[in-house]
Amino acid sequence: MLERNCREVKVREVRFLGTWDEPSDFVELTLENPGWDSYRPGQFAMLRAKRWGLELPWGRPFSISRVDAESLTFFIQVVGRGTTRLSRLTAGEDVIIWGPLGNGFSAPADTPTLLLAGGMGIAPFRGYIEKHPTPKALHLLFAHRPALDFYPYLAMSEKVGAEAIQEHSSDDLPGIIARIEAAMEEYSGGLVLACGPTPFLRTVQAHALKKNIRAEVSLEKTMACGVGACLGCVCKDGQGKHVQVCARGPVFAAADVQL
Repeated sequence: MLERNCREVKVREVRFLGTWDEPSDFVELTLENPGWDSYRPGQFAMLRAKRWGLELPWGRPFSISRVDAESLTFFIQVVGRGTTRLSRLTAGEDVIIWGPLGNGFSAPADTPTLLLAGGMGIAPFRGYIEKHPTPKALHLLFAHRPALDFYPYLAMSEKVGAEAIQEHSSDDLPGIIARIEAAMEEYSGGLVLACGPTPFLRTVQAHALKKNIRAEVSLEKTMACGVGACLGCVCKDGQGKHVQVCARGPVFAAADVQL
């Protein structure tokens, strides 16, 4: 059973500090840190620009990519109205933020741990690598479609063993799946952590259950409140009961969720 985060959630206003200089559909947002020193990698936050009107009433959920004493970093992809507007924030602008929300990944100090990231699922692993007590126990396997330069992969690969596999077309999928499964078996005595789109997570979950590998998966779901009130992110747990991903997850043991 994974540890759940039951702390009181506080809504804060923080200053937007900046983004990557290069314009693209992949943006790294930096906000001032409201005092989240004890966040757990794998947790997320809800963001909403203060100047948004009623046409965008809800915040947007994002994995917390990394935290330092002064700032919070979120790695996002521009896919809709909310992310488009967040990508156009100006330095000094106020952003409403609530979190850290949900639970995080397990981080046993001396356990060999495989990090499986699919596309934007790389976001929470940057902070995981930086906060882990023994980074030498970690290995990152990153599957992606756009060019590697769009992702914070280089900064991560400098700290841990890492490999990246690019999907150029559907013809590449069997090879990528085979590499994922082989890597999981290499870490069958340790821990496998996965974050990415649902088909990616299904592959990880199926192989983990087949080979009895300890694994955790972080789910991507559309959320409105982030605290379990709106029921917009419901999934089924291992017993078929409906649970809120935001409140009970987003990280689940592979056997404890239906994908």
